[in-house]
Amino acid sequence: MAFSLFDSKGTDIDKQRFTWRDMVQKPISKLDDDAFTRIRVILINGLETEALRFGHLAARFNRDLRLPLAKVRRTEQHQATLVNWLIAADHSPLETTVAYEQVAIEVTAAIAQSEPDPYLAQVYRFGLLEDFDHLYRYAALLDRLEGKDANNILQSYTDILPGRPTSEHHRAPEDELREPYNARTAAFLSKINALTIVSSEYQTHDYYQNIGPLFSDPLARQLYAEIASVEEQHVTQYESMLDPAESWIEQWLLHEAAECYNYYSCVEQETNHHLRAIWERFLDYELGHFHMACEAFKQFERRDPAEIVTSDFANPLALRSQRDFVRKVLMDEVDVRTDGARFVARALESPLSLSYRAMVNADGSPSEMVAAGYVWMPGTELNRKGMLAAAGVNAP
Repeated sequence: MAFSLFDSKGTDIDKQRFTWRDMVQKPISKLDDDAFTRIRVILINGLETEALRFGHLAARFNRDLRLPLAKVRRTEQHQATLVNWLIAADHSPLETTVAYEQVAIEVTAAIAQSEPDPYLAQVYRFGLLEDFDHLYRYAALLDRLEGKDANNILQSYTDILPGRPTSEHHRAPEDELREPYNARTAAFLSKINALTIVSSEYQTHDYYQNIGPLFSDPLARQLYAEIASVEEQHVTQYESMLDPAESWIEQWLLHEAAECYNYYSCVEQETNHHLRAIWERFLDYELGHFHMACEAFKQFERRDPAEIVTSDFANPLALRSQRDFVRKVLMDEVDVRTDGARFVARALESPLSLSYRAMVNADGSPSEMVAAGYVWMPGTELNRKGMLAAAGVNAP
């Protein structure tokens, strides 16, 4: 069913209220809830933290917007708290890391297939194969450090296989920037897709930066350092797709539209009734924020929001397993590399990136070391070694 941002005014900002108890609700179950419920929680938290970040930056440069943005940010802060606190305390930091990579894979794959611009779709497929490999490296670390099978988190929706090797993700800044969409001609969905992925990747980068130092294992600390660096590259790549000619108010309007679209997608697909009620409530809140941005757009730019919101959303973002698509991209594009903003064959990769990679990997790559000899199978390596020993076979 199509979704129009203009059909409802949502909840007025002055009626968007929280108490502390309201803000901290019953968390999801690590094993009993569907993995895509957790995917939705992590995705939405990324959208909310991006809204907060953008709102603070916009207020620094726009005095007239400081009060409306402050009001919106207060609600966004409490929404972000409620959503992020839905992750149960029984998730270890490493299990949550595996969940973050599942979000990156499934959401990026869904967006790549919905993206109407062929070049932008290529950007998403390129990043997809790198997040796919990050999942494999963290799955190996989870097995070896905590003796846990990553599939307990993934629930068989997402494969645990090598992608484009993480040791080869490290590129020179000159090869990380992409061509931006043209704000005047790009499809509305292209703008929403770009903001959704920027939000998700920024959240992942910040999580790894904060979680990495909490590990005592030296290799785990190095792995988080390596992949956090790649996530910064991903944020650079995806945010370079945004048109820098967009005004602050235009960007605010698009941020609110992106939040509405993602909440709508969650409402349409959520299987946990308690969370569905939260998504419905917050969709109404975001529609209220969207119409505040529309009024600011009319007041300060003397423009019609319909110039930006040029279409309804025909379908929700497909938050379901994208295994077949990911496998095809892996088969066809694992050797794709970059030279400036262009995607090229491996043999034509930019010399600047080859030089940078040689420097940063000079002491070895943690992602290669952590997965040395690792091949995922159901269970853990300790289980398999025990079974082999019982059968009288020497474990490798």
